[in-house]
This record gives sequence, structure tokens and C-alpha cells, in this order.
Amino acid sequence: MASSLEDMIQSSGNIVDVLRNSKIGMYVYPVVAPEFTNWRSEQAAWRNSVVLYDQTHHMDEVTVEGPDAEAFLAHVGINDFSNFSLNRAKHFVPVTPAGHVIGDHIIFRLAQDKFLTVGRAPTSNWIMFQAAIGKWNVKVSHDPRSDSRPDGKAIYRTHYRFQIQGPDADKIFEKINGGPVPDVKFFHVDTINIGTRRVQALRHGMAGAPGLEIWGPYADKSYIQSTIEQAARDVGVDLHKVGARAYSTNTVESGWIPSPLPGIYTGDGMMKDYRQWLKEDSYEAAGSIGGSFVSDNVEDYYTNPFELGYGFYIGWKKDDFIGKDALTKMKGGKNRKKVTFEWNADDVMKVIESSFRPGEENYKWIDFPQPNYASSTADMVMQGDKMVGMSMFNGYSFNERCMLSLGVVDDSVEEGDVLEMVWGEPDGGSAKTSVEPHKQTTIRVRVSPTPYSTEARTNYADSWRTKGS
Repeated sequence: MASSLEDMIQSSGNIVDVLRNSKIGMYVYPVVAPEFTNWRSEQAAWRNSVVLYDQTHHMDEVTVEGPDAEAFLAHVGINDFSNFSLNRAKHFVPVTPAGHVIGDHIIFRLAQDKFLTVGRAPTSNWIMFQAAIGKWNVKVSHDPRSDSRPDGKAIYRTHYRFQIQGPDADKIFEKINGGPVPDVKFFHVDTINIGTRRVQALRHGMAGAPGLEIWGPYADKSYIQSTIEQAARDVGVDLHKVGARAYSTNTVESGWIPSPLPGIYTGDGMMKDYRQWLKEDSYEAAGSIGGSFVSDNVEDYYTNPFELGYGFYIGWKKDDFIGKDALTKMKGGKNRKKVTFEWNADDVMKVIESSFRPGEENYKWIDFPQPNYASSTADMVMQGDKMVGMSMFNGYSFNERCMLSLGVVDDSVEEGDVLEMVWGEPDGGSAKTSVEPHKQTTIRVRVSPTPYSTEARTNYADSWRTKGS
């Protein structure tokens, strides 16, 4: 019986088959209600009024502290740490020795020798493994995301985490702070008042309009939320709490690909040791691949930092970091580039209509507002009979009135090109529990800017949203 990811790979014959037929089910954003009003109004609110995102439950937290904390994290991630002073945050990206992206976290510098990283499990696992095998003088603690299906069990986290965002957000900030809030620079941290509490606030935003992300002890969660909601009522602002259905779509407007397949399933040495360290119930072992692209080589699903727009993060002047040699060889090469795909509305309606024809074969259902049905998505994007890209994360935007997806394309593809995305899985679908029997079809997609939202492109400070790869 397999006890590690490496055991699974050795016994499976092909890890792609395992991941494509995983029984893990739909990816769940835990605890938070699916909708508080309706997902259309909640999407519109982050563009037109103000929203409250409850980010408490769906992300891991890893704390790294000790004399070697900075040196350790600079070794594990590609980022330049030379300008990482106190009260700053970074978009932290680790890669394998071969230069393949593992995932990403937001990392906060809480003290000279203490950092907090927040995000999905693949990056958390990699940080903890590197601390376990290295000789760094660091202490690492892990607070995993809340259970996807708690079935009535009590949920406890170290911190609550909220984000307040939208054009009316400043009115709420001023009310809860008891006066104007500090002019916090993008990805900088300051403190504000929320009622009787003094809390940390990161200048950030998830869907275009900048906002503040706040966090503190989990025991304060109810008090903080009720204080924010009362402040909104006091100043006459229409505050919308955002449910799990709408929350997961904000990234298609702002351009972040949240779930690339971790590039950890191949490689010897450190990578084999890592796969032996990962248990059979880890995210990497239990996760799933969905979509029309099927390859026997799992590396065909990997991405590198240049493709995801993270190339300018790389701290080339650092003496050494994991993956530096591989990235040096990739730099200046023909890397793919990140784009937004705008789906043709008539083709989308063709897919939906097929489910209203009794007795006829149907296409793969497009769920609203989030059609993703696997941990990582890979839909083929074709130019004629040539595959020129991969659609990796999708969702419907009520603000833009269209279905969008984020992905990568060959460098030769230009903005405005109309390509064809193959929708649905071959051979009637895989054995994933999230897949019904269906036939494949094509959907025309127009290559569009990333971010797609004009608000995000024009109003964000310099970041991966505004810089090319």
C-alpha cells in the first residue's frame, strides 16, 4: 500500500493517469457560505461599491522564525530579499531545481527574524520540507487551511483574515479607524484601529480595485466582522459579504493563476526525497488534473516563473537559491506568456444548450460562475491543428458579462488572435467524481490583456499585474 507520493508514482505507471482520475471531488472553499446575497451582486459590488472577503479558512499559514529565517526563505524562493524591510509583503514564489513553479504565497515580514507566509498547500509543504532537510537555525510552524467538509466539527485558526475592497472602501476604513487611515503603499503593511483593536493592514486587492487586507487573532474574528459591518451601516455604504462562489472568480478579472500544477512529480535527488516525504493524502498526491489536454509526460503541465509573469521577482544577485541555474538557462528563451482568454458567447451558449436536448449527447457542463472541476486545469488552446497554449483557470464575470480564463500561450500568439479551446475531456470524460459523461467540442477564445479588468490594469501599482514577464 502506498504511503507516500513517490510510492504512488512507482506503483501507478503514470502519475498523469492517477491525477486525471482522482476521486477528490470539486475544489472547495471551506466554511464560508456559498452566497450571502447572490454571486452576481457580490461580483458587481467589488467593482461598484464595497465587498468584505472572508479569507480566514481557505489558505495555509506557515510561520518561519529564527536567526536564519531570512537566509532560509531567500534560498527557498526566487525573490529578491534585499529590499524586504519590516512591514512589507511580497509575492513569494518557490521553484524546483529544474525551475518549475511549485506554487506561491504572500509572505509578510513581521520582525527582523520572523516571517508569515499565506497561501495554498504546495508552497507550505515545500517550505516545511526544506526546513526539515536543511541545517538552518529556524523554527517552522504550520496552520493548515480549514477542513473542506468539517461535518459539524469546530473550526479553529490562528488568525482571522478579511479584505475590504471597492470604490467605497475608504469610507468604511475612516469610520472604523476613527479618522483617515495611513496612506499605505502597495504591498506595504501598517496598523489601523478597528473598534478597540489595533490590527495590521496590507495594501492589496483581489479583483482590480485596491483595498486593505487585515488580520489578527482568530478569537477576535466575530468582533472585527461585526464592527466592520456596523461601520458600513453608519456611513450608509452598501457592504456586500462575498460568498465562496463569487470569491473564487475574482482572479479572472485581476489576472492571477492560483493553481498551476506543482512541478514536483519528476526529478531525482532532492525531488525524489520530497516525494517520499509527501504523504499519500497530501495535496500533491490527492489532487486532480482536469481538462482536454492529455499527455503521458506530466512535465507538459508544468510552468516556469517567466510564463506566469513572475520573472521580474527573481533575485539574480543572490549567491544561491533553489532553481537559479535552471532559471538562468531559461532567461531570454522562448517562454510562453500569460494571457486572458475571452470565450465566445455563442459557443458558450451552444455548450449549455446541449444539456437541454433529451436523448442527445451533451457537452461538458459549464458551471456558473466557476467551471473549474479539478485542482489544476489544462484545456488545449489550438491555432488550426497546432496546440499553442493551455487554459488553466476560468470563471464567469458578471462585471464583464463574459466567461474568461487565464492561461499561457506561445510567444508567437498576439493579443486579439482568435483561437479555439477544446472544451471537455476525451473519450467521454475521466473517472473524476466531478465529471459527467460528455463529448468534446470547441469554444472560440480571443486572446486578451492580462489583467482583463481595465481597473486592475490602470490603477494597480507596479506588480505582476502590470509588468510583462
